[in-house]
Amino acid sequence: MASVYPASPAVDPRLLALADQCVMCGLCLPHCPTYRIAGIEAESPRGRIALARALASGTLAPSAAALTHLDQCLACLSCQKVCPSQVQYEEILVRSRAATAPLRPAPTRLQRLLRDPVRLTRLARLAARLRSGRWLPRLARWLPPDSHLRRLAAAQPQPPRPLRLPHLRAAPAPRGTVALFRGCVASVHDRDTHAAARYLLTALGYAVVESAPAQCCGALPRHLGDIDAAARHAAATRAALQASGAEVVLVSASGCYGDLKEQVLADGTPRVVDIHAFLAADPQFAALRFRPLRARAALHLPCTQVNVVGDTAAIGRLLARIPELTVLPLPEQPRCCGAAGSYFLEHAQIAERLREEKLDQAAALAPDLLLTTNIGCRLHLGNGLRQRDAAVPVRHPLALLAQQLENAAS
Repeated sequence: MASVYPASPAVDPRLLALADQCVMCGLCLPHCPTYRIAGIEAESPRGRIALARALASGTLAPSAAALTHLDQCLACLSCQKVCPSQVQYEEILVRSRAATAPLRPAPTRLQRLLRDPVRLTRLARLAARLRSGRWLPRLARWLPPDSHLRRLAAAQPQPPRPLRLPHLRAAPAPRGTVALFRGCVASVHDRDTHAAARYLLTALGYAVVESAPAQCCGALPRHLGDIDAAARHAAATRAALQASGAEVVLVSASGCYGDLKEQVLADGTPRVVDIHAFLAADPQFAALRFRPLRARAALHLPCTQVNVVGDTAAIGRLLARIPELTVLPLPEQPRCCGAAGSYFLEHAQIAERLREEKLDQAAALAPDLLLTTNIGCRLHLGNGLRQRDAAVPVRHPLALLAQQLENAAS
């Protein structure tokens, strides 16, 4: 590894300016998952900002330890949410990872795969056809303990159960065209959610167009510091969505929302809206009726739903429409489940510890099902429940709403 930080023009003045906005008050520390686990400054937002500043200014020679501390950030953005100085922590992290990319070893096969959502989606589609979630995790134990391949094999999810939805009654004249963003991996593993979203939107009289499979918002490569790859994916997705004729793009996976709004469609054409907020604000949603469901549903609110989307109340309002359903929000802290895009594959020990905490919270509520709004969290939590032999399905709130919709004819 190089002994000095690359000289100009690799130095990023914007990164230094952003880092200087941090006043080192430390109010973010109690909200940081990795700081809570490790208890050391370098695993805190404040510590990582100091590392980023020192590396960018050349006052600290890069080392494996320094880069590891940067890499072990989950990018949950809980620190950014509570920062009184409004420090743009996400941009600091992404720019720092991008600037240090030339200093790192060549990416592994898994890392290259994670930076190519199109290939990753093809692999997920093949794995789903082979039903690998039923047998590959059992074979994973024969692979080397610390290998990325073992982690990928062990993380293969069970395929989502298809929703059995009755035919809708004749819908009124279309009230407009909306685009439903399906994303890359979510287009394979969140198909029941997308079917539910389409069903609910059709019941409200909207014409729905869907993004093509493997269209990516760029979040995966961007958070890994590969901003060029992220920009390429964003440009392709932008062109496709703007050509769709839709007036609004609806997002059901909270992990895609931020990059879709701030990177892909930053000019606001078409608008990007969280689907829960869209449905809850629709005046005609009040006319829909839902069958009672006597069940206890634990509600997990992902970091991206809270810290990026920012609207959690809409989810509660939607679920409250199902009679007899008891919704039990998981405790706010510790918030992060450890999924964090590809984090659970590259930093498995931290991710598994965070997941165990979250699953313990859920188990204390004795739920019949677990609800979450992000595909990564759904897969990660679902795998953890499977390892515990816990018969608790993990579903998206939209799937439950569509399942209980009463305004439909058989």
